[in-house]
Amino acid sequence: MDLDLNGRHALVCGGSEGIGRAAARELALLGADVTVLARRDEVLQEVVAALPRSGAQEHGWIAADVSQSHALRAQVEALAAGKPVQVLVNNTGGPPGGPAYSAEIAAFLDAFNKHLVANQIIVQAVLPGMRAANWGRIVNVISTSVKEPIANLGVSNTVRGAVASWAKTLSRELAPFGITVNNVLPGYTETARIVQIVADRAHASGQSRDAILAGMRQAVPAGRFALPEEIGGVIAFLCSPAAGYVNGVSLAVDGGRMQSI
Repeated sequence: MDLDLNGRHALVCGGSEGIGRAAARELALLGADVTVLARRDEVLQEVVAALPRSGAQEHGWIAADVSQSHALRAQVEALAAGKPVQVLVNNTGGPPGGPAYSAEIAAFLDAFNKHLVANQIIVQAVLPGMRAANWGRIVNVISTSVKEPIANLGVSNTVRGAVASWAKTLSRELAPFGITVNNVLPGYTETARIVQIVADRAHASGQSRDAILAGMRQAVPAGRFALPEEIGGVIAFLCSPAAGYVNGVSLAVDGGRMQSI
């Protein structure tokens, strides 16, 4: 199986922790030069220092805020001009919880800007390099909510669904240029996001956090939450040469929790 990413440059958004950091590590293990993007400069430096290196691999970072559209475009365009990007992992922390009906309009606009708009900006910035190489991989980390909406995540459900539809459209538009576009849908994963979700559910229901966690684990046939590296490994596979004919899919990595096909 051809998993070799030597000579490829990967940009991993949300690379400072959790799934993004795990994906960066897995891509580095496959030989890619990895640039991680997130807000905290000092944390990104630590992430890059810990990434695996072999041979001539070079890793780096961009301290950027995906909500600042103009600055984000300029930073990613500058990166891609100096070193074209062939692998892109779009990954951004999820919006706060709560029902859709009571969410403020500002919450929808903020989430749309940080997810779909930021993804579009980054894709446009790196696309020239992918087209020049006639090869590219774009993977969006979204949520199982695009198939089965999750209770009390109204804004997230809405925006994640928009990202999935955007990605499916792109997958058909970019396939003639040797570029694939896929989505990974993580289930419950041991990240800061799950801590936030549990806290929101405990507040809304009055149950203890331990009770909420037990109920969530019980809903997963595997009986546990995913480790970030388990999601990162799937992302890395979709970025590899071996996945060249996988395009336009939304792949759940959820331990079998979803009941839909």
